[in-house]
Amino acid sequence: MYPKLRSLSAGLVLLMFAAVCFSQATPNQQELSSHLQKVQTYLHQNRPDLAIPELQAALAIDPSNLEVRANLGVLLFFQGKYDQALPLLKAVVAANPNLWKIQSLLGIAERKTGDDHQGRIDLETALPHIDETKLKIDVGLQLIESYTATGELDKASTLIAQLLALKPTDPELLYASYQIHSNMMAEDLLSLSLAAPNSAQLHQAIAHELQRTHDLEGTIRNLRQALALDPNLPGIHFELAEALHASDDQRLHTEAVEQYKLAVQTNPTDAKAATRLGDIEVEMGNLDAGEKDYQQALKLQPNSPDAKIGMANVLTERGNPAAAAPLLEQVIAADPSNYLAHFRLSTVYRKLHRPEDVKRELDAYTKYKDMHEKLTSIYKTLDSPDKTPGK
Repeated sequence: MYPKLRSLSAGLVLLMFAAVCFSQATPNQQELSSHLQKVQTYLHQNRPDLAIPELQAALAIDPSNLEVRANLGVLLFFQGKYDQALPLLKAVVAANPNLWKIQSLLGIAERKTGDDHQGRIDLETALPHIDETKLKIDVGLQLIESYTATGELDKASTLIAQLLALKPTDPELLYASYQIHSNMMAEDLLSLSLAAPNSAQLHQAIAHELQRTHDLEGTIRNLRQALALDPNLPGIHFELAEALHASDDQRLHTEAVEQYKLAVQTNPTDAKAATRLGDIEVEMGNLDAGEKDYQQALKLQPNSPDAKIGMANVLTERGNPAAAAPLLEQVIAADPSNYLAHFRLSTVYRKLHRPEDVKRELDAYTKYKDMHEKLTSIYKTLDSPDKTPGK
């Protein structure tokens, strides 16, 4: 379900071996030393396949040597021979429970050989003590796979958040997070449909799913049903207004304005609804009314990018680009990918006779707009059951 195990730290083998393997006296020291020297040579040559037989020979000479046993177990693990590595790693951890990296490999080997229960125990025990980011992520992904398999999505969600804090742009972690939360959403929707099959909340949730798949008609229909069932449903007026406004039908646009107004009336702290009203007023040429709506939105949510862009537009239309520029610059500072802010700022800079800044903002606008359109195209492709990427 989740990505394959990455290549863990091979340095774990060399470090352990170099540090302790020659520290113990043995009955056949000369023969043992010969095997171990060959192991070192083969490891430096990146030939674990040749090092493994030498370690096996060394262990036959000195069966009590835990360091040799550990290194052999680790090499077999990295060769994918989990069933052979398992007893070796288990013996090492039993003798020294503080070898957290070895215990993490033991946990993975146990899961790979079908013992998810004990594997989870060893992984959960080792994880808090692992400092190496790469190993911590691999152990975490193994635990997430285990949690997901048993339906413990809350545990999986908590852990993936911790791992993303270590490496926020890791594609494997982001994909695992996507899977976890998609599964959680599906479970929640199923639970809602079973608990309240005729509820306004179910229709509202269905509308969200239909909106994600670009079924605007179905979205509007389910939001209307939700509103009819519960006129006081939180957020329902704004959500319906957004769906209506997204339609090409001008009659629905008129209804959208009424829903935005109801959204503000029922929830005076709804900054988004106030901003949308401002946008509509400005589109109709009512700058004063639009400014009033934007001021209300900014009072409720001072960092609202949409309200700042709207207010900057009003100021620009009134011939005051110098006052508009800081608002747009604030939006871009908070979110450099906001292509509308880049476009509006290029217009402002043009009025302020700043050609170099105009070019920079237009370049940024083109860059981020293209990125947005590509992502939108991908989402539409993924949401279509009859299409696959690349077709």
